[in-house]
Order: sequence, then C-alpha cells, then structure tokens
Amino acid sequence: MTRAFQGLDSGQLLLICAAGLVAVAGVAHTAAVGLDHPEIAIGFGALIAVGELARLTMPGNREVAPIGAAAALGYTLLLDLSQERLQHPALQVVAVIAVGMIAGALPHLAVGRPPRLDAMARRLLTGALLAFAFRPLADPLYLHTQPPDENWWPALAVMIVLIALSLFVDVLIAAMLRAEQVRTAFRVAFRDEINMAFPLGAAVGASGVLLALATHSMDLVALLVFAAPLLVTQVAFRKYAGIRATYLQTVRALSRVTEVGGYVEPGHSRRVSRLAVAVGRELGMAEPELLELEYAALMHDIGQLSLRDPIPGGATVLTDPDQARRIAELGAAVIKQTGVLDRVADLVRRQCDPVAADPPLSSRIIKVANAYDDLVGGSTDRDRAGAALERLRLAAGTAYDPAAIEALARVADRYAAAHRP
Repeated sequence: MTRAFQGLDSGQLLLICAAGLVAVAGVAHTAAVGLDHPEIAIGFGALIAVGELARLTMPGNREVAPIGAAAALGYTLLLDLSQERLQHPALQVVAVIAVGMIAGALPHLAVGRPPRLDAMARRLLTGALLAFAFRPLADPLYLHTQPPDENWWPALAVMIVLIALSLFVDVLIAAMLRAEQVRTAFRVAFRDEINMAFPLGAAVGASGVLLALATHSMDLVALLVFAAPLLVTQVAFRKYAGIRATYLQTVRALSRVTEVGGYVEPGHSRRVSRLAVAVGRELGMAEPELLELEYAALMHDIGQLSLRDPIPGGATVLTDPDQARRIAELGAAVIKQTGVLDRVADLVRRQCDPVAADPPLSSRIIKVANAYDDLVGGSTDRDRAGAALERLRLAAGTAYDPAAIEALARVADRYAAAHRP
C-alpha cells in the first residue's frame, strides 16, 4: 500500500484524506445502527467489488471502474425493491460503496498491483455527494410513484439532474488534479476531462438509473440482468485501451531503430517526445493532438535510416536545410506505409518547413524540441541550455516558431528546477 502513496501531490493527498474520513464516518454509522435490508446492501456491494476488481486504465492513464460506478449509482438511487419501500440513509450508501471498493481492490494488492488511490477516492467522494443529495429526497419521490399518482417523472428528473451535477463535480476534481500532475492549464485539463469522461459518464449514469428503476419490479435479479451487458461493455473498453497501449509501445520500439543503428544519440527520440508533449501542453493542445504529437516526435528522425553516412551525433539542426527536409520527407514516406498514421506522417514531413509556410503547430513544436535536444542532449547544464535557447531565439519567426520557443524555455526552467541539487 505504501507504493500507492508514492509520487502523490498535496491535492491528491487531500482528496484521499477527505474520502477516507467520509468512508470511516459511513462505516462507523452503519456499524452502530445496523444495515437496512442487508441482502440488498450485500448484493450491490458485491457488484461494486466486481467492478473494482475489473477496473481498467483508459488513455491518459485514467483509471475507471464502470461496473462498480454503475452499481454504486444504482444503490444510491434505489426507491423500492419489488415495490417494497427502501429507506437506507446516505451514510449506509457510503459504507457499502467503500467496503465494496476495498474488497475489489484487495486481490490487486495481493498480486502487487496497488490501486490508484486518488482515482478510488474520487469515485467514492462522487458517490457520497450524490448519496447525500439524493437520499433525503427518496421518501417524497417514492410517494409520487405510488397510487393514485404513480408518476415516475419527478423521480427520474431528479435522478438525471443530480447525476449530471455529480459528474460535473467529478470532472472538475479530475481536471484540477490533472492540471497539477501534467503541468497544463486548468481550462485545457477541464476540456480534456469533459471530452474523455462525458461519454463514459453518461453511459454509467444511464446504467445506474436503469438499474435502480429495474429493481422496482425485478427484485435483485436486476443485478444479474444488468451486470452482463455492463461486463461486455467493459471488456470492449479494456480491448480498446489495450490496443492503444500496444500501439504506443510499437511506435516507441520503432523509434529506437535509429538509436540502435547509431544514427542518433541514445535517448534522443524519447527526450524529444517528452519535450514536445510538455511544450504542447504548455500551448494548450488537446489530448488527441498530444497523442499524435507524441507519435510524430518519437519517429521524427526515422528518415535518417536512408542515409549512407550517419550525421555526426544525428544532429539535424547542424545539417543543410535541404538535407534535413529530405530526411523528413523520407521519414514521412516510411510512416505513411503503415496505412493508419497518415496524419502523423504529415506532421513529420512538415517539421522542417519555415514558419512562413505555416506548418501545423505539432510540426513546429517538434522542430524546436529536436533542435534543442540536438544542442543540449541529456545534459542538465543550465549554461548549455541557455545558449541553446538563445540560438533558437535568433532564428525565431523564420526557422522556429516564437511561441514554441518560449513554451520550451518555461518547460526547460521547470525541468532544471526539479533537478537542481
């Protein structure tokens, strides 16, 4: 468990502490007053545990547990079971969610895969907020669903509104944490979280509502009926995430060919990629654009494989511009042969275009990051870094994009500060 706390910033620790306090309060209250309808709590808790056990990591290193989240929503929104009124309090909901999440995390801990505590804490707090907002309204909403009214629309409207608000709060918290972790502007992190979280959040929210409504007539059989399609959906998500991860690993392996062949210095492609992505974040690029930028930066020098005689140190910044452009075009032709990386190939091809030709922002970033690493390499000497930046600034507006240079300067300053003795 200690490993799970390593590398956490103050915001993550505060979130984990808040979730821990809420969980302790929920468990303590439930232990003192007892479980209301224990069989229902155990059934939903077991489904939450299964969801946590089957959690997956989505692009952007986002840990999610769709089945567990849907089960937690369903338990929170329960009004009745087979038309029997349910009155479990919000603190009991918190206790069931917390115990279910811990039970699902234990097998992962046993095999040395500690959970992302900040992700678990966020899921728990989001569920707790929804529970504290909805459970006090459960009784009056239940009365609307009974004869003579038998009107489910008020309950459904309240569920949808509160789920939307809880999803917004979850995205807000995730964006604040991500802005700090990846060093990007909050508005950029918020936009990325909305784009990534909304589709999955909407699906989970709809599943939770349907699960709560289905128990009105189906009893606990609804858990089994709804668990199956949710599990199939999660398997599909897992395959998608696995394909994305394999894709990136393949690109990274391909990028090392130039290093193994002695065409560039060891670690050059990886350093350029890290720099380019950091600069892209600094300039407010969205996550899909950053992924393309990472692919292109990793393979920006692959055209050097066509050279009979390697450039000394692989430093294309020191070569003739025509030769550098030819290397970029050859590299783009190689990448284009994959049939699925046409956009990445175009970014690599245009990395040597002058600013006046208006190349894509990613191409301009790669050119600046590559030139900087060609001049600095793996050195942490601040004078050498300063001299490299000054050289780039002398060609700003013609060979290099001024905004990319200044973003690189800020990134380099942060890197130097982090590695200062």
